[in-house]
Amino acid sequence: MSGEAKGHKLKTPKGNMTRPTSDKVKGSIFNIIAPVIFDKDVLDLFAGTGSIGIEALSRGARRAVFVDKSRECCQIIKENLNHTKFTERAEIHAMDVCTALSMLSQMDSKFDIIFLDPPYGKGLVDETLACIADTDVLKQDTLIIAEHDVKDVVPECVGTLKNFRKQKYGDTVISFYRQEV
Repeated sequence: MSGEAKGHKLKTPKGNMTRPTSDKVKGSIFNIIAPVIFDKDVLDLFAGTGSIGIEALSRGARRAVFVDKSRECCQIIKENLNHTKFTERAEIHAMDVCTALSMLSQMDSKFDIIFLDPPYGKGLVDETLACIADTDVLKQDTLIIAEHDVKDVVPECVGTLKNFRKQKYGDTVISFYRQEV
């Protein structure tokens, strides 16, 4: 952790239920988005332990919404938010990502930055981008950051979402998308 929560160690579930983003990749993502994170609304999809959304809060994001279909992961996110004292600026939803996107759209929740880190090798980046494109959760300049395996083939465009940057870190790739109007 950097920022406000620097030095806090986050709790993780036992076993291989999650695949946490490496510190190197997380550090790189936040170095890239550092100029735009302050006072932003962040959505952390496939949140796992919540480390990406909590890092965003730690670096000045206004609010973070966490979505993971695992109730165990959501409980760990809640504990990590309590530990880092970010509970007041966060929401947690234990549900499927596309269901959550639909619900958030109906609630008129819009986000400046959306992180997605689905399980590798299952085609979930494409599916999630399609759900994002089909709902009304984007602000004018929303940045979408997808973490995926180097072997995963991800689309250049999904609806109005267009890939504009890729960064490779070993077997991990970070793909950046924006809405083209």
